[in-house]
Amino acid sequence: MSKHTTRALALMAVGALMFTAACTTRNDGGTPTTEPTGGATTSSGGEAPAEFTVAFVPKIQGIPYFEAMNAGGKKAEEVIPGLKWEYQGPTTADPAAQADIVRSMIQKKVDAIIVAPNDPDSLAPILQEAKDAGIKVGTSDTDAPNSVREVFVEQATGDGIGTYTADTLAKAMGEKGTAVIVSCGETAENLNSWIKIEEETFKTKYPEIKLLPTVYAGEDQNKATQMATDLMNANPDLSGIIGQCTTSAPGVAQAVRDAGRIGQVFTVGVGTPQAMLPYLEDGSSSGSILWNVEDLGFLTAWAGAQMIKGEPFQATNQVSDTIKDVEFRDATKELILGPPLVLTKENAGQFDY
Repeated sequence: MSKHTTRALALMAVGALMFTAACTTRNDGGTPTTEPTGGATTSSGGEAPAEFTVAFVPKIQGIPYFEAMNAGGKKAEEVIPGLKWEYQGPTTADPAAQADIVRSMIQKKVDAIIVAPNDPDSLAPILQEAKDAGIKVGTSDTDAPNSVREVFVEQATGDGIGTYTADTLAKAMGEKGTAVIVSCGETAENLNSWIKIEEETFKTKYPEIKLLPTVYAGEDQNKATQMATDLMNANPDLSGIIGQCTTSAPGVAQAVRDAGRIGQVFTVGVGTPQAMLPYLEDGSSSGSILWNVEDLGFLTAWAGAQMIKGEPFQATNQVSDTIKDVEFRDATKELILGPPLVLTKENAGQFDY
């Protein structure tokens, strides 16, 4: 064999090796040179981890609402390959305690942190710390719009929730009288956005309803009951109360029941099905609105996985066999579960939370 022939065969072998390598390597710009032969890739060209952790930090741990979200996240863990779901929140609605938990997640080097902020403004710098550490950041249930979060996993539009509660209460009151809102955390972005819509709805559609200043019970059902009782005693003409969150909704209905004023003072709220069912049945609540909370937890976990894998949200997302057509609004980075769920005495018993 001649030297020229030997050299040609060697060059052909090197070329074959280079072609094979091109199937699994990338150029200096991080762009795949050919279709990858295995393993998911991120949008930046890096390899997505085979296993990854999505940490969810709720406003408060232990109440039925966030425990239902946790159940949904655990369901996602069972079906999304590689996903580890981590759930930890403060035992009271304390922004400082919540911030400490987020910092602990940063120290643990989880892959994504998704938070339901008690105080969005004070949490924003800590979310920046997480991003700087290379962690994907999002919010769920309630937002921190002035933070670096990449997505807000939203249960339903604020307009849909606020309009329903105001309209339902106004109808029960006969569109006249005095009403009040018993909310939870004063800085909760989602609750405050619903209150603005309720205030505007009463003002424009129901001018004969006088709305008293909103009061705040924290995430304390007993405190909400006491506040509603005090308000009824101080305002004999009070005939409508909105329980703005899943602890105040049953709390204000309990106050009406305890006072023996069913049919005289009407309540509506944002409550979990099992908590609201007895009040819907006896009429101390005229209506409740929510959403499928377990689905919201599943969607939260799915959104975290999408961010980690670098898979962009589509305008409409098919998340699972039962969570379909989930809208993503790119301008505001909102991933919206769907329309609100109206709870009645007929359907509330169908849910186990």
